[in-house]
Amino acid sequence: MRNAVIGKNCNIGQNVNIASGAIIGNNVKIQNNVSVYTGVICEDNVFLGPSMVFTNVVNPRSFIERKEEYRKTLVGFGASIGANATIVCGCNIGRYSFIGAGSVVTKDAPDFGLVYGVPAKQAGWVCKCTEKLDFNNEFAICGVCGSSYKKTKDNIVTEIQRCL
Repeated sequence: MRNAVIGKNCNIGQNVNIASGAIIGNNVKIQNNVSVYTGVICEDNVFLGPSMVFTNVVNPRSFIERKEEYRKTLVGFGASIGANATIVCGCNIGRYSFIGAGSVVTKDAPDFGLVYGVPAKQAGWVCKCTEKLDFNNEFAICGVCGSSYKKTKDNIVTEIQRCL
């Protein structure tokens, strides 16, 4: 729609609506039957699975106009949202997080978080390559790609940069 922003090299499936005011970054893949509403921001390299759903108002009624109450939703760099998942407006999806198919996300998902279920709960951590991470104390090394991660006492996960 008019005033939607769509980045470069995006792959947009059939029956997709990108509303005015929505922002889509570069290299984003939006599968069939997805509506990206006003207030949704998808950073670069995001994957939106088939028929996943964003909401835009917490308490909708057909007879009450609430366009001034739209809540923003940020989908962080590299995040993946599975088929038929629902993201309740106002929830932020962290960088490289992985939201399982059919999940209903009612609160923020952390960076690198593996989140699924109804309602969605965090079940672990994932690497940028989507492999599940197993932390030994505060460190994890991906068994597939070799990337290293550190988890703080506050449960914040960051990738450790390798020095060559």
